[in-house]
Amino acid sequence: MSSEIKTPWLKNYGGIPFHITYPEGTMCEAVFASAEKYPEAPALSFMGQDISYKKLKENIILTAKSFCSLGIKEGDRVTICLPNIPQAVYALYALNLIGALACMIHPLSAEGEIEFYLRETASDCVVTLDQFGKKFDSLQKNITIGNIIITSISDALNPLLWAGYMVTQGYKIRKMKNTENVTYWNKFLSGGKKFKGQYKSYKNKNDAAVILFSGGTTGVTKGILLSNLNFNALAKQTETMCNKVVTKKSMLAAMPMFHGFGLGVCVHTILVCGGRSILIPRFNVDSYAKLLNKEKPNYIAGVPTLYEAITRSENMRGVDLSCLMGVFSGGDSLSIELKKKFDKFLAEHNAAVKIREGYGTTECVTASCLTPYNIEKQGSIGLPYPDTYYKICKPGTTDEVPYGVDGEICIYGPTVMLGYLNHPKETAETLKLHDDGNLWLHTGDMGNMDEDGFIYFKQRIKRMIITSGYNVYPSHIENIIDAHDAVQMSCVIGIRDEYKMQKVKAFIVLKPGYENTRELRENIFNHCKKNIAKYAMPAEIEIRDSLPKTLVGKVAYTVLEKEEEAKIS
Repeated sequence: MSSEIKTPWLKNYGGIPFHITYPEGTMCEAVFASAEKYPEAPALSFMGQDISYKKLKENIILTAKSFCSLGIKEGDRVTICLPNIPQAVYALYALNLIGALACMIHPLSAEGEIEFYLRETASDCVVTLDQFGKKFDSLQKNITIGNIIITSISDALNPLLWAGYMVTQGYKIRKMKNTENVTYWNKFLSGGKKFKGQYKSYKNKNDAAVILFSGGTTGVTKGILLSNLNFNALAKQTETMCNKVVTKKSMLAAMPMFHGFGLGVCVHTILVCGGRSILIPRFNVDSYAKLLNKEKPNYIAGVPTLYEAITRSENMRGVDLSCLMGVFSGGDSLSIELKKKFDKFLAEHNAAVKIREGYGTTECVTASCLTPYNIEKQGSIGLPYPDTYYKICKPGTTDEVPYGVDGEICIYGPTVMLGYLNHPKETAETLKLHDDGNLWLHTGDMGNMDEDGFIYFKQRIKRMIITSGYNVYPSHIENIIDAHDAVQMSCVIGIRDEYKMQKVKAFIVLKPGYENTRELRENIFNHCKKNIAKYAMPAEIEIRDSLPKTLVGKVAYTVLEKEEEAKIS
């Protein structure tokens, strides 16, 4: 590592090592190493059933052989369109075992989105759920798919649970009309049992393993090519940053596997470290609260909207959270007010930990920075992971700015992506060679670094509002609005203004029990006047019942921007 890279965090808060070692092989090999160490320990939990590491390995190998029996080979790209169920885990690692790439997409994606994903990845095989059969029937009018593998929730259940599921849910699901290229899960596995050829591919740590798609909140959705090392490094880094035992501990996997946070932290990290991942196929606050009470997990991870919802759930009354060893927030900015609120909530429910905010991008799988376990600075997203370096650069350049000065967050380390799929120009604009000889990821996020090396996220650069020549960061305004007693959440955007070029508009959702009255709107406006500079004041405040969300639960501010643009055009 070049000595020119600033590393003020080498003061070593909490004794976290700066450098650690990583598995040399594939994602699957890293999980199989856990299976060798802890064969009888539970690896997965699904609907009350535990699956041991020994059984996990057997199922992955069988699934790998099953893919080979269909003709899937090294280098092929297979789309996994599944919720968090065991079959999604088997398929992911099975593809890795045979040297194919898993393309992870949201199971509730619209037909047009799925068509885009399949064309973008040149994927000729899909693994999906029987509930989405109608969608794929319709989709095949526009695109040819070589193999569609259909599984069901019931395929992962024991006979008793299977019977209950079929009586309450399964009977409603109709089979696909077009069945020529469809293979149902049990028949798919039958092919694997008969397969006698070579199924293992000998890949290394730098080979591509997974394609994830960017969240879609800015720009065009792009496939992000990630390597075995990217995921394995993340797993060991996250374990190190936990500063707690992960082996044989459990985590609720509520974040979906199509997302770097869900796949990288809630599933792969836990399995590499010999823990138990509790798979949650469909998230709702009530069922999550019940699982917290029933499963007593040691770790939970989620986006801020999850934690906001938990604090308001009636089902959380009396729940003992003393089991928690780590609570992590990522995927979106955690407001100062919500952190205070959730830390208080944890203390009231007997938890000995506080929520720790992380930061990352899908271009680094997920988190690459985290609040240390033993020190926090208000508004900071923490310190970089081991072997990961942060640099703040003047936007549009590779020039580093002084401490405390806002600029673009740039990252160098073992989790940085291989590049964007089919987008060499965007890859070159994002991965830039600096004077230190290293290839840095330019995140497109604005932030700064203090003299202790703590990182402060401000905003997406593209989201910055410029009004009358002043820079306004929406998240700063949102933090202030969210501090009002009546406000549940807010979203701030810039809208066109003939005089100021842009003016600030705030969208607000009220907490239950508050009415949208003129008096309340004036009260919120006066609260803003007290806490926001005049040039950054919202020119308009609109109260809504809800705000649009992206597939991963972030507030989709681009939807609001488009709505406002449509009013003008």
